Amino acid sequence: MMPLSSSSFPTGLSGLAALPNAKIHGLVGECLTRCYRNHIAGSDPLVLSGYFHNRQQSWTWQSEFWGKWMHSAVPLARYFGDECFKQRIADSVRDLLSTQDADGYIGNCKPELRYAKGTWDVWGTKYTLLGLLHWFDATHDENALTAAQRLADGLIRHFQDRDIAQSGWYLGLPSCSVLEPIVLLCKIKKEPRYLAFADQIRNAVDADTSARLVRDADVPVFLRKTKGGLDSSLKAYEMMSCYQGLLELHDITGEDALLRAAETAATHIWKEEINLAGGAAAGEHWYGGSEKQHLPYNRLNETCVLTTWLRLCRKLWEKTRAPVWLDAFERTFFNAYLAAMKPDGSCFAQYTPLEGTRAPGEHHCHTETNCCNANGPRGFVEFLKLAADASGSTVWLNLFSSGNWKLPLCGENGTRSEVRLEVYTDYPRRGEILIWNRTPEPCEFHLVPHIPGWCENATIRLNGEPCDQSDLNRLWKPGDQLSILLDMPVKPIVQNDSIAFVRGPILLARDARFGGQVGEPVRRNFYSDGSGETEIPDVEKTRFPFHVVRSDAADVWLRLVGILPTGVHAESVRDGWPEAVGFCDFASAGNTWDSRSAYRVWLPLVRFESRR
Repeated sequence: MMPLSSSSFPTGLSGLAALPNAKIHGLVGECLTRCYRNHIAGSDPLVLSGYFHNRQQSWTWQSEFWGKWMHSAVPLARYFGDECFKQRIADSVRDLLSTQDADGYIGNCKPELRYAKGTWDVWGTKYTLLGLLHWFDATHDENALTAAQRLADGLIRHFQDRDIAQSGWYLGLPSCSVLEPIVLLCKIKKEPRYLAFADQIRNAVDADTSARLVRDADVPVFLRKTKGGLDSSLKAYEMMSCYQGLLELHDITGEDALLRAAETAATHIWKEEINLAGGAAAGEHWYGGSEKQHLPYNRLNETCVLTTWLRLCRKLWEKTRAPVWLDAFERTFFNAYLAAMKPDGSCFAQYTPLEGTRAPGEHHCHTETNCCNANGPRGFVEFLKLAADASGSTVWLNLFSSGNWKLPLCGENGTRSEVRLEVYTDYPRRGEILIWNRTPEPCEFHLVPHIPGWCENATIRLNGEPCDQSDLNRLWKPGDQLSILLDMPVKPIVQNDSIAFVRGPILLARDARFGGQVGEPVRRNFYSDGSGETEIPDVEKTRFPFHVVRSDAADVWLRLVGILPTGVHAESVRDGWPEAVGFCDFASAGNTWDSRSAYRVWLPLVRFESRR
């Protein structure tokens, strides 16, 4: 691997492949490095581009893998300054372009099935366009941009007199998600035909015969049905992909209905679908999962859903600056997303349930990968883009991670400057964040650190003195220090006679490696002193004693011991007392990927009955 320098990569044209000038360390930085070395740079891009040489596919989605991989490979190769790997990516781009037909088509479908119903051909075209645009953004390769235009133009010609929502699967949701790269291409080239096609797609996905994504935005996503009563519109990954495209279209048109639809739908997802691990969907469909998360469901928390939710949250924050999308992103990233990645970073699980064991998932489309493994690394790109941002004279610190940041500012009089920040934290293992201003000269700006919505008590000090957020719009001097301390007690969450525990943004889980029965019940009542039965009056308001303890397992990031009244005990004073129960963070639970670390989040909450 080459030294960490991005100087040889040109500046991005549209920001697709651009990441902040930053280097992150700590938990996230270590996970990112393992993912890059063992997954992204460990892949052979010529294998992925090689799928396009076979034009005999009918129903598979092989043509998505290259574009998904490019979404993370291109910006992260720039982040790590990996010139050797950049050359390997360039080879795959040339190989891909060699397969382009005279009419612009790049894909691997049989000619008679091209862009037809029952295929994933338009869906694959979406990812191919995204991959080409990311490469062009990073390298200014005009050949890639020309190929993307020819591919898009061929798609436009094909659907000139056809309804794109009638192609593909799931009421056209996968096909209509091509809206995103079409709008991105429009932003780069400013060609009216791309905007016209984007408007055509917007109308198609909102039609009665499709998913009515704009008109039905007020309806909870798991209750949506088409006019004919079909539930194909409940497909989580594809629906969010379409809303991503609608938000990109709003950047150009400013149509209020588009932003409102995406924000309203995402609010429903956050309230009614996202579980304590930040995951969602069963069988890859919406199902009202927030209220049902204590129950076992099949194919929970698909990684494709996780990464797409992270992308949607990041885009919504950019559009609205609403803190809720930072809270939503944080919960998913530090729990379900990191849990889905194998500890060495080499692959991502297809599903990450709230109990059981982890597994890589099946191979898709006659390949040795699957959709989730290709999608997984994109979450790190979203973290890097969202963690810190600057606009005008405001600097946002949205996600806490150790690292160094260089953020451009533009003053009211048009003057430009650069803010340099150094952050040290063990977050979210601990709630202390230290921020130093490393800007060489005094600089006036407004620093806005995100105080998470779960935090009830936050202490902020500026150069050792108590302050509040209003004091952070000031003239900052070199060496100024801001310290933030977030209170992180363990909180019980009760749902339908089940109980789970969270600490700050982190969901806790029992793990077989720490002894005991991972599914052992927690009692609502217990013998407190041997003289009589005492029932906990309000379990959710009870502060059970929890302590962070040292872990001998190197792959466990956070280990705790809670003192809980557990089990269905015999009549003895000894068995009536609470016991020490081992927990760890959800991302570390199950990470042997076999039964040795079988885990569980939701524990039965029972009232201990006895006959006298």
